[in-house]
Amino acid sequence: MFDTVLFPIDNSRQTMETAAVALALAQRHGSRLVVLSVVEDEEGAMHDPAAVAQLLDQARHSFEQAGVACEVIERQGKPAFVIGDVADEINADVIVMGTRGLALEGEEQPSTAARVIQLAPCPVLVVP
Repeated sequence: MFDTVLFPIDNSRQTMETAAVALALAQRHGSRLVVLSVVEDEEGAMHDPAAVAQLLDQARHSFEQAGVACEVIERQGKPAFVIGDVADEINADVIVMGTRGLALEGEEQPSTAARVIQLAPCPVLVVP
């Protein structure tokens, strides 16, 4: 049912909890698992490339120890838009991501998860 699972990650604690759901889904369906890291381009923002590489290596290692090979993609840009674009590029069947930062009623800026739900070319499994 899910041939390709896209799992966008960040350095939040919730990412590792959500990883368990992405892993279980990939194992259950024998899916191709693609891990995506998006570094947001912000004026004056300092990003540590070593930290991003370490996060991706840790995710890859965790999945491979569980018997699921994964691909890793690194991109720059606005996370919600990049996630949607990559999902389209790889023909993802589902995006698995956490609710961290999910916007509340009346907030001006929607969260990345809320924007991905609006923009995604496929279903989005949002893990609480």
